[in-house]
Amino acid sequence: MKKYIFGLIAILSFIAVVLGNRNTEAANESLDLIKIGSIFQTKNIMPSEWSLYAREHLVDLKSEKDVRVYAEELKRKFPDWDWSTVNTSQKWEVTAVSPASNHHQETLQIMSSRTNQPINAYIVYRVSGKQWNKRAESFFTTNQFKNRLRDVFREKPTFFSCMKGVVGDKMDKALPATVKDMLSALNAKKIEALKEETFMSVTAFSPDFSESIGNAKTDLNLQIGVRSEGLGAQTTVVVGTPIITIEY
Repeated sequence: MKKYIFGLIAILSFIAVVLGNRNTEAANESLDLIKIGSIFQTKNIMPSEWSLYAREHLVDLKSEKDVRVYAEELKRKFPDWDWSTVNTSQKWEVTAVSPASNHHQETLQIMSSRTNQPINAYIVYRVSGKQWNKRAESFFTTNQFKNRLRDVFREKPTFFSCMKGVVGDKMDKALPATVKDMLSALNAKKIEALKEETFMSVTAFSPDFSESIGNAKTDLNLQIGVRSEGLGAQTTVVVGTPIITIEY
């Protein structure tokens, strides 16, 4: 009997550790967006748009029936969301949009291709908003966000955080100087850059951010885009990790 009790305690402890790790991972990923928001505030950049994507490849779903069952499970979890379906010869897709909120909008998409066997299925969860403030930030620092990820995903998803904003005061700096300033603020090292007359983008790596993409030779986990109409004109800054996911 004592061995049984000790064994049960060990199992419960293991489950607690796994769930604790998942919560920690979720918290770490959402902190990327919070870090970007903090840098925007420091640099007097007024956020105009932000988003956090989480995406998972549903490798354990082998048929369209499996995907439909999964979608029905989510519908039962989020009955007050607005659900719609797109059904064509090439894909089956379900989209759900959360009720209107003053601070953010949540969206779910379940996508499966009919061109490959076994099917290729993904789920994407997105949180987005226009204003970034303490009330928007609080969504990611409470259990609401952690519980949402646990309800939606089967395994650990990949995260993409992005924020776009306008410099509060007219920035009298050349594009390279602006980008260099942002790299320093983000503790990032430039990997490569693309420069045009009124626009410059940089891919970089910063140890301060969680997700990364790349190959054996180089990792990147940060993209910066800066657009200006010229010295003294409005400057738009976009920062994304590991890549930019907002149109600019």
